Amino acid sequence: MSNSSDVFAIHKPVQELFVSVVGLGYVGLPLAVALARQFKVIGYDISGSRVKELKGGYDRTFELDSPALRASSMTFTTDISETKDADVHIVTVPTPVDEGDKPDLEPLRSACRAVGPILKKGAVVVVESTVYPGVTEDVCGPLLEEISGLKCGEEFFLGYSPERINPGDKVHTVDKIIKVISGQTEEVADLLEKIYGAATTGGTFRARNIKTAEAAKVIENAQRDINIAFINEATMIFQKLGISAYDVLETAGTKWNFLNFTPGLVGGHCIGIDPFYLAHKASEVGQDPDLILTGRRINENMGKFIANTISGLIDSSSKVLVLGLTFKENVPDLRNTKVTEIISGLEAHGHLVEVHDPMADPEEARQFLDIDLKENLNSLTKYDAIIGAVAHSVYKDLSVPALEGMMTENGLLADIKGIWRDVTFSNGIKRWQL
Repeated sequence: MSNSSDVFAIHKPVQELFVSVVGLGYVGLPLAVALARQFKVIGYDISGSRVKELKGGYDRTFELDSPALRASSMTFTTDISETKDADVHIVTVPTPVDEGDKPDLEPLRSACRAVGPILKKGAVVVVESTVYPGVTEDVCGPLLEEISGLKCGEEFFLGYSPERINPGDKVHTVDKIIKVISGQTEEVADLLEKIYGAATTGGTFRARNIKTAEAAKVIENAQRDINIAFINEATMIFQKLGISAYDVLETAGTKWNFLNFTPGLVGGHCIGIDPFYLAHKASEVGQDPDLILTGRRINENMGKFIANTISGLIDSSSKVLVLGLTFKENVPDLRNTKVTEIISGLEAHGHLVEVHDPMADPEEARQFLDIDLKENLNSLTKYDAIIGAVAHSVYKDLSVPALEGMMTENGLLADIKGIWRDVTFSNGIKRWQL
């Protein structure tokens, strides 16, 4: 424990604050770089390879380009003791679920166990990770208190500011969006308002308390999940009626207040995960999260539905090429991708499935998903079916001859994302889309 300074962060001039960011992934890195324009910032991560890459000016998530990274004044470390003089520690680690879809708070607890021993008197610990209401004060606070030997709410303080990073989105970046802030006390909230307000042009919104901010974050993604689930269920109905959901949505979208959600796979580290956090807390307090879990069930089954439908349109033991593996277009993120559900579903039907994705890291795909990615798109030929699973720009830009050249005569082009809705192909090519 370090008590090198008795000057509380909440009493310091804001321009003198020293900030540490714990976790340098999709959330932590852009935030740290934005804060470093105004404050002294150090970024900590447990991954030596990640820190080495960042020091060299390379961000494998592609959230920041090399010039922006190299121009930043922040420093990087794998040694948590280098953050011991920080006035504010911002925790941005993942909050996944376990195999039973229950919240797995171990990464967050590990971050607290790392920060606790070096937490100085008067410091503020801010959680950005998505959690259910109560985690910051009921889990992080007591753990930090136990390890640091400091009294929570008196000798160190808590805050919560939910991340709103949208991977691959270059418009709604952390330095432009409204940042929700909340503090254990009004003084802490005042401090966070100044810190985050200096880092974003979008301004800040002060939640009534920490639990309110935690709840607001978790329903943001749960709401999207439920809306997508409705569209996915409607899509299954439309398939049985022989009409395309994309055609229906285009038509319905002419009404001024129709919500723009599209069908497909719901993966990634947020929308496919966060509803389970809210459902968990609901069950704890005796409220049945019926709608939340129904939406999750529908979306979790979408990959199997797509695989079964496509399998019914092609001959047995067909050779299939899946274009795209990441959970979202134009990002390298493979976390919780549901394209794997289509792949395993087709393989269960006896089809030979090969996968291409220029955005995904081949080693990560091999290590975590047991998938060997095909490298050269131009050399891929003689597939009985091609599935457009992820709408990467490279696939949108494929010419008709290039696509047809990959397929056998009378092959099937299965367009999950509506990539080629308006493209005309030869009469022999069979078409299917959601």
